[in-house]
Amino acid sequence: MADPRRDTRWWGWGDPSETTVLSAGAENLLAEAGIEVAAVRPVPSMETIRLPEANPVPDAVAGAAGSRNVSVLDEDRLRHSGGQSYADLTERRSGVPGLAPDAVVTIDSASRLLPLLESCAKNGVAVIPFGGGTSVVGGVVPERNGFDSVISLDMAGLRSAELDPTSMTARLGAGLRGPEAEALLARAGFTLGHFPQSFEYATIGGFAATRSAGQASSGYGRFDSLVSSIRLVAPAGELSTLETPHSAIGPSLRELVVGSEGAFGVIPDVDVRIRPLPEAKRYEAWLAEDFEAGNQIVRGLAQRDRLPTIARVSDPEETAVSLGMSGPSGIAGDAFRRYLKLRGKSSGSLMIIGLEGTSARVRDDRRELARSLRAGGAIPLGQSAGRSWSKARFHGPYLREALLDRGLVVDTLETAQQWSRHRGLYESVRAAIRSELDSLGVAGVVMCHLSHAYPDGASLYFTVIASPGSDGGLACWKRIKGAASRAIQAGGGTLSHHHATGRDHQPYLEGEIGALGIDTLRAVKERLDPTGIMNPGCLIPLSA
Repeated sequence: MADPRRDTRWWGWGDPSETTVLSAGAENLLAEAGIEVAAVRPVPSMETIRLPEANPVPDAVAGAAGSRNVSVLDEDRLRHSGGQSYADLTERRSGVPGLAPDAVVTIDSASRLLPLLESCAKNGVAVIPFGGGTSVVGGVVPERNGFDSVISLDMAGLRSAELDPTSMTARLGAGLRGPEAEALLARAGFTLGHFPQSFEYATIGGFAATRSAGQASSGYGRFDSLVSSIRLVAPAGELSTLETPHSAIGPSLRELVVGSEGAFGVIPDVDVRIRPLPEAKRYEAWLAEDFEAGNQIVRGLAQRDRLPTIARVSDPEETAVSLGMSGPSGIAGDAFRRYLKLRGKSSGSLMIIGLEGTSARVRDDRRELARSLRAGGAIPLGQSAGRSWSKARFHGPYLREALLDRGLVVDTLETAQQWSRHRGLYESVRAAIRSELDSLGVAGVVMCHLSHAYPDGASLYFTVIASPGSDGGLACWKRIKGAASRAIQAGGGTLSHHHATGRDHQPYLEGEIGALGIDTLRAVKERLDPTGIMNPGCLIPLSA
């Protein structure tokens, strides 16, 4: 028997005991931007939530799952009614979520998957694979899309781990959360090194299904580069790849499964490459003259193959917000400002540089990095600010909760582009968001950072905080996201560097991969999932 997890906020992110309130500095910053902050809006009690009426799950499906693994409790249905996007959270906080699964099935053995999916296909039951529920692009929304009922397939019961220390690989169960996987690996002296902001609650299966990228991707690689082999259980059968470091036999089926977002089938486990635990870690902050100067420093490091484990550049707006919202989720603002004054600086772009490895490697790399940073005009701010960032690196979503509590619109979007067009894309997307805010007649803050770099380009990660406007926050955000998505595609950027497609980006998919690309994905889905029960409406547009 396996139970779904119930240890997080149902209305938002993370640990219910973790409280975050807006600091006086944060309130002042918002007021200076013209953003009106409402009084704290209490979250409705779970008992008052009105869920859509559930359709019964066929007995055959419950039997294939194991009847004790099927929950129709309102709490479990509510917790699986969406992910962590602004739209998802707004729905749950409203007290009247528009969608909820008819049941939550928690698999206790991978051997149950194929019989379950076969039964769902036979009985017209849609299946939404659910890992940590951290999707911010509508990836786990329980839409029936014409099927008689829909289940959320919770992977929490699949938390096994098998290590091959000789090959430095591990087979990790899809339901392992990031900290659980790291703890298991650490006992043997290893690390996966994958630390996205969602690390504390996202799962191994989710990392694979969405092509996740962690904050330390410069040092350890994106998750897709860590996958050595993978398995997919689809309604049509099981697909798996060899446990070999490389194969030249045809197109990579591994790449077909990674990033498939539950639309082809279920990933029960993943074989990953692991590293020895780092002997030493060093995090420090630097201040670049501006965003472009910081980005050019990172470009130089990437093109000389000298990137640190972590390389992050905030634009001046994000730097100012980090200062203004200092506290558990920001850097120590007063100390930072005093240091800037001593250095003769009033503004700039904050850079976070992280190094991990042997003590000798960290020492030598730091010496070389410092020369490159100074040559690019950056000034050191010391390890204190770097350690503060490291301590709070997973705390950002809690600050978002505090902003939502005050009635504000807050969400993120991200992209990537080649260096030759990187600055232009940053400026055009930022201008598109600002123009849409002006058109809506609402005040807002638009900020951005670079956190994943390559020799040929880098990511851009935007955060928007805004007043909800007269039409409400959800309508406001949809317009902002639409304007940004159109600007990204006009500038040749990708719809997502690491958040995936979900349902939010799917309307723009043809602009990125073309009509033939969509037809190709649809053909794969039709072979693996002939009746279309797997996460319908996610990733692949529904057939007309």
